[in-house]
Amino acid sequence: MVVLKVTLLQGRSLEKKRELARLLTEMVARRLGEPKEEVRLILYEVPKENWAVGGVLMVDREER
Repeated sequence: MVVLKVTLLQGRSLEKKRELARLLTEMVARRLGEPKEEVRLILYEVPKENWAVGGVLMVDREER
C-alpha cells in the first residue's frame, strides 16, 4: 500500500482535485508497480489565511 499526502491551498474545484487524484494514482501505480486500488491519496487543504510565504500571508499577497 502507498499513501500520498498532498498539502495545497484551498480554492481548487472538485474537478481539479479529481483529476489530480487520478493522475497521481496512475503515476504512482505505474512507477512502483502497485495496483491502483493500493494507492491512497489524502488532500490537506489549507486556508490562504493560514499559509505564509516570505512572512506574508497568502491572503495578503492576493490583495497586492
